[in-house]
Amino acid sequence: MSTSAISIQNISKEYLIQKGKNKEVFKALENINLEIEEGKVTGLIGANGAGKSTLLKILSRITQPSSGHAHINGRLASLLEVGTGFHPELSGRENIFLNGALLGMKKPEIKAQFDEIVDFSGVEAFLDTPVKHYSSGMYVRLAFSVAAHLQSEILLIDEVLAVGDAEFQRKCIAKMDEATHQQNRTVLFVSHNMSVARSLCEQIIFLEKGKVKTIGDAKSVTDQYMREMTETANALPIGQRKDRKGSGELKFSQLEISHPNSKNGSLLISGEPAVINFSIKSLKPSATHDLDLELNIFNASGNFLSSLSNKFVGTSLKLEGEEQSFECTINKLPLMAGSYYLRAKLMINGFPVDLIDRALNFEVLLGDYYGSGNFKQKATPGIYIDQNWKSKP
Repeated sequence: MSTSAISIQNISKEYLIQKGKNKEVFKALENINLEIEEGKVTGLIGANGAGKSTLLKILSRITQPSSGHAHINGRLASLLEVGTGFHPELSGRENIFLNGALLGMKKPEIKAQFDEIVDFSGVEAFLDTPVKHYSSGMYVRLAFSVAAHLQSEILLIDEVLAVGDAEFQRKCIAKMDEATHQQNRTVLFVSHNMSVARSLCEQIIFLEKGKVKTIGDAKSVTDQYMREMTETANALPIGQRKDRKGSGELKFSQLEISHPNSKNGSLLISGEPAVINFSIKSLKPSATHDLDLELNIFNASGNFLSSLSNKFVGTSLKLEGEEQSFECTINKLPLMAGSYYLRAKLMINGFPVDLIDRALNFEVLLGDYYGSGNFKQKATPGIYIDQNWKSKP
């Protein structure tokens, strides 16, 4: 008989927010009831603002629920934000002991795991450097290493792993798999990568607007989530989308991708041209902005494939006035046939001003990318690579 590592009963969380001269109640979570089974990996998915991070903060005792309660059966370690529990003036070495103590570990326990923590994190060369000089990637590598190696029975992880590089993300996934299957630890983590969620989780919880929408096996819940996210992304023009992050002084007001030579502009074909047209709107039309635009390409499962950026190719783009249109041309679309989406990101001086996760969904049809007439695509969407073959004497 399985036991619950976390039992959540009737939890709600409300915030009082200012809207003009009036105050309104915002329900971040509403009457959540969940049982998280011991020794398993459970995924928590949902759009931005669904309540995922709020729930993890309540379970971590960072914030209190407005009503309801949660019972935690065992010691809990959480990794919710980059650098949580770290003191910027202390070195990496000192912060390992500080963070371990905050997680309820005794000094001998931390010492016993110290070498493994350092080796896993890859920051040995900077161990005696104050962490205020660490990059965000170094921060999260060390923070994850501490949380994953110390002997807590329950591990909560927010989407901070997205900060790390691909190799470190693979190490984290392997470590979470080891924690559950070899150490019988419980992992509850937020992810926007549906492939990772499918491969790692035995159960997934789908939150929507502060409520539990679906609980079930990984494949059926991620399929439902991706289907609904596609429908949501296509339902509204990008200028009217509310699920965006950033400071907001500029925003994407239009975004579309098309084949410049096709009668059906939405018909994209591997190996043929594609043009991304978009417009940026300013709330301060008198200002001139030097833009840093980035469009990240993902397959339908949420796996990152590539990025387009004006900064990559050394092109300066400026917004002068209230609204301006731009375009990015892909001379030879390197995507295999399949479903994809773009994440739209707009930055000024390195700070995000507008970010929309699933800004545009699009389909690519099979084309003769190499011009050989011999290529047959496998079922999984991916990227073509320009290549040349020859015999050597």
